[in-house]
Amino acid sequence: MLKQTLLIALFAGISYAGAQTKFQPQDTEFYEPVPPVVKTSRTAAPSDAIVLFDGSNLNEWVSEKDGKSPAAWTVQEQVLTVKPGTGGIVTKKNFEDFQLHVEWKSPEVIKGEGQGRGNSGIFLQGKYEIQVLDNDDNKTYTNGQAGSIYKQQPPLAEARKPEDGWHTYDILYTAPRFNSNGILIKRGMVTVIHNGVLVQYNTELQGTTEYIGLPKMVAHGAGPIAIQDHGDLVSFRNIWIRELK
Repeated sequence: MLKQTLLIALFAGISYAGAQTKFQPQDTEFYEPVPPVVKTSRTAAPSDAIVLFDGSNLNEWVSEKDGKSPAAWTVQEQVLTVKPGTGGIVTKKNFEDFQLHVEWKSPEVIKGEGQGRGNSGIFLQGKYEIQVLDNDDNKTYTNGQAGSIYKQQPPLAEARKPEDGWHTYDILYTAPRFNSNGILIKRGMVTVIHNGVLVQYNTELQGTTEYIGLPKMVAHGAGPIAIQDHGDLVSFRNIWIRELK
């Protein structure tokens, strides 16, 4: 760490015009800290991830209604599907900064239009919604379509449904920070990759994602991941999270 610090200071001291100092290759190399090893796979979560749903059960989730009752959604053939009327589900664990992976699919039977078609949402820390919606040829307000930060920021592009129908969200999230008096000192930031397409890039959160009215800035600490019951049979699979510290 000391060598790294000295190296940074050395770079800072070199003028734009260049210095006459003669370097050796090893003068600009350091070997610590060593990044941790993470094993990866095309089909499984990274080795350091917390698996939130692998197709077998809902042990990591509870009902959003009271935060303690078992999650009542349907698990069948390794797929999790909203059970309309039972309410959303939330993780038992709380998180702050993280990388989140979620795969989702619109209902098999297409019905409704606008916000009434394949609607759900992924809530970061239970407060900030990344919209889930059947977007294909379905006109709605752009800051409410799939890939949007709901009612705040439309996606940079509309990523259409893959052939197998399964969408992928990879979300990088830095939580907002508040001081001891509850005053915001740093806004939260979100990057979203939808089906391999960048749709949100270091987007600053303006506050909670409200259906009616303006965002609210509410002081909070770590919070859960929540998935919305909007009355549509949206399905999910392969959900995992990596805490960033």
